[in-house]
Amino acid sequence: MSRVGRQPIEIPAGVNVSVNEGYILIKGRLGELGRSIPTGISVAVEGKSILVARRDDSREQKSLHGLSRTLIANMVRGVNEGYNKDLEVVGVGYKCEQRGRAIQLQVGFSHRVILIPPESVKIQVTSSSTFKVSGIDKELVGEVAAKIRAVRPPEPYRGKGIKYVGEFVRRKAGKTAGK
Repeated sequence: MSRVGRQPIEIPAGVNVSVNEGYILIKGRLGELGRSIPTGISVAVEGKSILVARRDDSREQKSLHGLSRTLIANMVRGVNEGYNKDLEVVGVGYKCEQRGRAIQLQVGFSHRVILIPPESVKIQVTSSSTFKVSGIDKELVGEVAAKIRAVRPPEPYRGKGIKYVGEFVRRKAGKTAGK
């Protein structure tokens, strides 16, 4: 049996879980998330925990077992606590500004880049060079943060660009000598 899949998921206080015909809906203080359950995977709510089981021991069912358990655990944590990704803009003249729900980036292009996040994701600028992407859906928060980072990923010579806070950018040596 899957080591990840057989672990029960604890349901915190204030979180409601309902399972109906291959669909799980989780409601918490920050919002609600739903997901379809793959065929062959069964989800049961017993007391204050969620148990995930699989139909047989085929390779596909084994991989879906652990995956389903992890996705459901992420949903429970998301509606209760939420997820954050901190990013920073590094470079001379590079900055970020809040424009309503959107973020405006000035990262060395001839124009400013304006990015509007989906409804369930919030972007909060904490300073002129750092901002936070937050929401209840871990996948969506990571995807939005990755799209923002892809506007100008950090380059290896000077380290300029958009990077995650705490991300290590491996630096390269430039040209060392002339002719």
